[in-house]
This record gives sequence, C-alpha cells and structure tokens, in this order.
Amino acid sequence: MSDQNSIETSLSNSMLHYSMVFGGICVATALGAAVVHNSESLSVSSLFAGLLLGVSVMSAVVSFVMLRVASYSKKIQEHKLKTEISNDIIEAKSGYLDDLPVGFFVIGKDGAFRYVNKTLAGWFGLNEENLLSKNARFVEFMVDPDAPSSGGAGHIALKDTNDNAFNAYIIHENKSDITNDDAVRAIVMRDLDVLKENTETAGNSENGNKFDPPPAWLFENAPVGIALLSENGLIRQANRELGRYLGKQADALTDSDLAEYVAAENREDISAALSKLMMGTARAVRIDVRIPLDGAEEHAASLYISVREGDDTFDDGLILHVIDETEHRHLEVQFTQSQKMQAVGQLAGGVAHDFNNLLTAMIGFSDLLLERHGPDDPSFDDIMQIRQNANRATNLVRQLLAFSRKQTLEPVVIDPGEALADLANLLRRLIDEQVDLQFDHAPDAYLIQADRGQFDQVIINLAVNARDAMPGGGTLSIKTRNETVTAPVQRGSEIMAPGAYLVIEVMDTGTGIARENLDRIFEPFYSTKEVGAGTGLGLSTVYGIVRQSEGFIFVESAMGLGTTFSIYLTAYGTDGEVDAEASVVAANKALSDRRAALNATESEVVVDADLTGDSVILLVEDEDAVRKFGARALRNKGYTVIEADNGESGLDAINEAAHSIDLIVSDVVMPGMDGHTFVQLVRQEIPEMKVILMSGYAEDVFREEISRDTTIHFLAKPFSLKTLASTVKSVLVE
Repeated sequence: MSDQNSIETSLSNSMLHYSMVFGGICVATALGAAVVHNSESLSVSSLFAGLLLGVSVMSAVVSFVMLRVASYSKKIQEHKLKTEISNDIIEAKSGYLDDLPVGFFVIGKDGAFRYVNKTLAGWFGLNEENLLSKNARFVEFMVDPDAPSSGGAGHIALKDTNDNAFNAYIIHENKSDITNDDAVRAIVMRDLDVLKENTETAGNSENGNKFDPPPAWLFENAPVGIALLSENGLIRQANRELGRYLGKQADALTDSDLAEYVAAENREDISAALSKLMMGTARAVRIDVRIPLDGAEEHAASLYISVREGDDTFDDGLILHVIDETEHRHLEVQFTQSQKMQAVGQLAGGVAHDFNNLLTAMIGFSDLLLERHGPDDPSFDDIMQIRQNANRATNLVRQLLAFSRKQTLEPVVIDPGEALADLANLLRRLIDEQVDLQFDHAPDAYLIQADRGQFDQVIINLAVNARDAMPGGGTLSIKTRNETVTAPVQRGSEIMAPGAYLVIEVMDTGTGIARENLDRIFEPFYSTKEVGAGTGLGLSTVYGIVRQSEGFIFVESAMGLGTTFSIYLTAYGTDGEVDAEASVVAANKALSDRRAALNATESEVVVDADLTGDSVILLVEDEDAVRKFGARALRNKGYTVIEADNGESGLDAINEAAHSIDLIVSDVVMPGMDGHTFVQLVRQEIPEMKVILMSGYAEDVFREEISRDTTIHFLAKPFSLKTLASTVKSVLVE
C-alpha cells in the first residue's frame, strides 16, 4: 500500500507543477506578442495572438500530462497485480511447508519463532499460533543447549511440552547459529537416526570401505533382521530385530562373522555366496540356513545378501536381510506329516480288511474248538492262548484305525466310576511300584456313551504316558467330576459348546512337558522320549478317540510341576439339548433312571439267550477261512447255510435254491461285484430280504450306502462265534 500511495502523491504533485507552468506560459505569450508588435500597450490583436499561441502550448502540455497520467495508472495496475500474485505465492508456500513430513522454522534476531510449520509445531505438542503468540524460542525445546555449530548439520535432542524427548537431525543455514540471537532458517528431521560419519573408524577398519548407514525407519525400526556387511561377511552394523532374533544385543554383533551364527553345514554356503557377490556373478543371493540357539532350540531362516547400490568396488558393502522361516518350515513339516498320516490311514484301512479277515478266522475257529474242549481238557489253555493273542492283535488294529479315525465304534452307556474301578488292577500292573495310583470319583458323576474298548485304551495310554514321565516314582491321580459349560469355550482351535460334561482328569507329578512341545504332543509320531522308547502314537491315538467320540482333550503342564490331561465327554441323555441348564437336568435324569434300572434287575436270574434257529441263510464271503468258520458256526446253531464266494455266485445260488432264503450275510469288499451292489440287485426282486453286511473296513467307509436303507445291518470284523450268532438271531426276529 505504501508504494501505491507514493505513486498517487507523485501524480498529484506533477499535475500541480504542470498547471503552474501552463499559467506562466500564458502570461509570457501575451508579453511576447506585445514585444513583437513594438507596442507599449496591449492591443486586442496582440492579446488574441498571444491567446492562440497559449492555447497551442496548453494543448501540448495537456497531451504531455495525459501521457504521464496514463503511465502512472499502468504502473499502479501492475503493482496491484504483483501484490496479489505475491500473496498467492506466500499462501501456497505456507501450505506446502505445513504439509512437509519434516519440520521447518524461521527465528528472528531475538531468538523467537517468526515462522514454524504445522509438522514441527505438532512435534512440540502445540500449534503454530500458540508458538508465535507466546514468542517461544527454539532453545526452549532443546534438551541439550549444545547444538551443531554455525552452518552445521547433525543430531540434536529435542523435547515437547510434556518433556518427552526425541531425536532429530537439523540442517541450518551458514550465516547464523541457532543458539545465538541471530535470525536463522532451519529444517528438522525427526528420528532420522543417521549416524555421524566416523571417518577415523572407516580409515582404521580392515577394508577401509565407506559406510553410510540407512535411516532408522528403513533399518533400525524394520520388522525383519537387517545387517550391513563387509565383503568378507563381517557385520558392520545390525538392527534391533536381528539382535533379538539371535538372542543378543545389536551392538554385540558388530565386527562379528556372520558364519558364527549359522549351523556348521551352512557355513560353506555363505562363503560360496559371498564369493559370487565379490566376483560380480550375482548381485543378490539367497541361502536357507539353520540358526542354533541356546539349548535345543533353533531357528530356520532365509538369508538374502545383496550388493548395496553403488559402484562395483564394494565401497557401499553388502546388506543382509534375515527372514524367519521357522513357522513356515514347521507348517511344511506338518503338511508333509498330514499327507503321511493320510497315507497311513489309507494303508490302515487296507491292512485292517485283510488282517481282520485273518483274525476273524483265528478267533472263530478258536471258539469252535472251545465248544468241544472244556476247561478240563488239556488243550483248553492252548486254545485260550491262541484266542487271547488274536484279541490282542484285534486291539492293535483298532488302535491303528483309531489313529486314522476310521474305527468302527460300538458305543454303550458307561458309568465312569465302574469302568475305572474295573481298570484299577490292570493299571497297577502297568505302572511301577514306585508310582502311587489314586482314584477320586464323584458320586454323582454323569453317565457317558462311548466305545468301551476305546475308553479303556484312552485311560491306559494316559497312565502309561504318566508312568514314563515319573522314572523316579510319584503320584498318578485319576479324577472324575461334572462340569457345566454355560457359554461356548475356545481353547486353541477347539470350541466346546455349552452343556453338561463329564470331566476325567489324569494327573501326574512327573517331569512335565516343555512349553515349546505342548502344541505338538498330539501330533502322530511326535515323541519327546528317546529313540526306540516310544512310537509317538500313544497321545495321538488318545486324541483321535476322544475327538471321534465328539469329546475334547486339553493339557496343562510346566517343567517340574507335572502334567494334567482333562477329557471332556458329553453327558449321556443330553442329546438335543442346547441349553446348559436343560442339559444338566437331562443328565441327572439319565443317571437316576440307570440306577433304578440296575436295582430292578439285581434280583433277576440271568439266562443265556437262545441263539439257535432253523432259517435259511446265504453266506457270501470271498475269504475261504472266514466263510468256512461262519458256515460251521451257523450250522452248529441249527441254521441251513448256502455258501457263495462272490456276488455273482450269490445271485446264482438264489436262483438255484430249493428253499426261500430268509437272510443274506455278505462281505462288502469282494472281487467283481461288491456286497452292496449284490444286495441292491437282490432287493430289486425280493424287497423284503433281510441283510447283514460285514467287513474288515470301518463302518464309516460304507456309512453313506448303509444310511440309505436302515434295514441293512453291519457286522465289523473280526467277530466271535457268539457275536455272529447273536447278530443273526436279532436280525431274524425283527
């Protein structure tokens, strides 16, 4: 505005000046005219001549003045335009500086802020207006008054209004010092942990290479391990994450050899990789290594070593990135193990079929011999030994099938207190005398529904596992109790629904399980025992049985404090109940009904069921030994038996039979036509035909086919003579 006022004042003075000149010119013109005519008096003609001359001069003067006015008007417009443009530029610059990710400030000669951008003011915990209105000084926000010298750049410690300190890097102009009362402009970069170049260290280093550390956000605060290396693999600088990963302080890694931290078998790989980088045959390499830690723990890692951007003389050295692959490798192992388990499960099904056929024949013919040789017979003990060992083999197959979760279950109602009492003697023989076995049963423990053989196997496996954890003796406690879960509970990957549960706790005072092993103890073939001391199937079998029974198993352990396995099984009688309280009522009712039924039958005399009959049975079985045993067993019970070794032969036998067939007992897996197809063809002609399918495979394999027709019954191999006869009798009387 001052420039504009000066222009307008100059224009007014010029106009006054030209007016005075014009008046003088007019007077001079009149006098000049008189002189021209040599007359001492002013005549009209002379005055008229002077007037004409004056008008001409006046026209010239007015034209000149108008030109000056136009010139001044143009200058005024140009000045206004320049002023508006300047203001726009100032506003744009202010907005640009405010949005910068670095701090910018200007201080006057009194040391107070004259300008501060929004970024720096925010770091101080204030806004720009507060800083400027308070005449705040930059030195008030310095932790240490010692700042970089005039015209310098370097580290500085600053603080906010709450005295929270932070590191910064400052660059200020050459003509002033920020600690003196001189005007200065400066840029501040927060947490840019660029270290001062230590030329002495670089000069005294082994290779004398230059060293420009990267900024903190790219190096020190990175979420992966990073190190700067020399060309021979020495660590110049490591970030915090790499120190944590190796179990050391980052500073302790300086000047150490990278090869020291990897397994011995990986050191040659590192040497070869460094050679490739030095020879220029590769700009980056990747090495998969093992990194041993204290104790038995180790990491799996991928090392990425590359040449830092620079010339080919390695002045900038190498940079190392360490990527933790431990969990990834663990998942790979688990995936491979799961594939192996799937293959084992498929193999188990195939083995079970063939092996169960053999066991069926062994058990069946033993039963036939026992019918002719009583306890007083000298051969009785030998026959019993054959039968008992066949039963043991049956349990081995059941364990393999339970492990693969393809076992046929025969759920029955179990009183846990009675079942554990029956196991007490067996458990005492299994554990050492130094181990004290204790039971604590809840008197009102809920009933459960489970396969009795599997129930016994779970308790036996856990007891044996506890025994091995107490080599010097200890206490093994088995406890039962009721628990009501009112809301869904998630423990690990398992979610337990609300309801009434029976809890069986198996507790030992042994060595405990290390924390890093807790997540793996249920994995197949995983064992913490010495090689040859365990198969790794014990706990995995327990887990498979419990989950197959729709239960849950959890473990709590600590080194030196023992281990507790908690098995949660749904209380019997609560099927269909979704409310926790309703489940408790139903479980208690089932328990009282069971006890009432037992009391009512205590006085009754138990009489062996009549398993004889005179029906006609078609027995279709491709395994000769099984077919012969089955035919003899049923004939001994009075039945008429027609034999066939496959489905096609079975169809021919039906067509040729002299009497109508009352029941078909058929194997499922046979060469040519399978049992299920055979039954479907028969029922197209005889819809009311009664059927029993038998197989050494698990029932789950055929569940979809069996579920289509509830009149089809299933008999799992191996089976005894009594089991075969009772199943046939029950189906015929339906």
